[in-house]
Amino acid sequence: MNTTARELWTGRILLIVVMAVTIVPFVSLFITALHPPGTYPPGLALPEEFHWNNFLLAFDAANMGALLQSSFIIELGVVPIAILIATLAGFALGHLNVPFKRTLFIIFVLGLTLPFEGIIVPLYYQMRDYGLLNTQLAIILPLIGLFMPFAVMWMRAHFVNMPQELSEAARMDGASTWQLFWRVHVPLSRPAIASLAILLFLWTWNQFLLAIVLVDDPEKRTMAGALGAFQGQWGTDIPLLCAGSLLILTPTLIVFLVFQRQFVAALLQGAVKG
Repeated sequence: MNTTARELWTGRILLIVVMAVTIVPFVSLFITALHPPGTYPPGLALPEEFHWNNFLLAFDAANMGALLQSSFIIELGVVPIAILIATLAGFALGHLNVPFKRTLFIIFVLGLTLPFEGIIVPLYYQMRDYGLLNTQLAIILPLIGLFMPFAVMWMRAHFVNMPQELSEAARMDGASTWQLFWRVHVPLSRPAIASLAILLFLWTWNQFLLAIVLVDDPEKRTMAGALGAFQGQWGTDIPLLCAGSLLILTPTLIVFLVFQRQFVAALLQGAVKG
């Protein structure tokens, strides 16, 4: 397909605009983080002196060392279990002839419309009755359930496009359903599983509402819960808040950069298969 010069330049201009819209908030955040602590920086204006130690002050003020440990515990509790359940459910709904699978699929679709904010009060009382308030389990268990509709939909969309001939060939070789799942389909599903793991990692890492409402101890929250340390009774320390936000964002950016090939591969796989 031939691309005209007009289409080429229109595409480049749109790409530059999208890049600017994406990058400008991060530049603003970084410049604000370099202003003197306790001040109210005006927009994108550079400070007279760069306060690089704001990042160390933010790390100490929010006790991010303890929060890093807590966040990794929550990640290890959420991501592997959610991936395992979603892969099993997606395989059953997308590739096997299980009873009522269309009804179950509709229930998962309806679950996508459930907002976190709408169930936070019932969740609070439920966790209180279970005696789990102020523990990491109060975040882990609800997150596994809340991620299930999207995670199952993601994996079902992958398995429903897997060729039936592959399964029929494995069946003729004597493979059971369990062997068909673990030895044939799971190895072929690594891009979809890896991309889902990245998304669940990012959403768990950035979880703020559940961490604030269900856990009182700041050291048992997620990294996003550290942002509350910069808001006092009489105001908010904007430069330290921005420095803390950048520190919280750094691990998620590293994870995305390391696994970006798997993420792009899964998206392209879905695009090709339609």
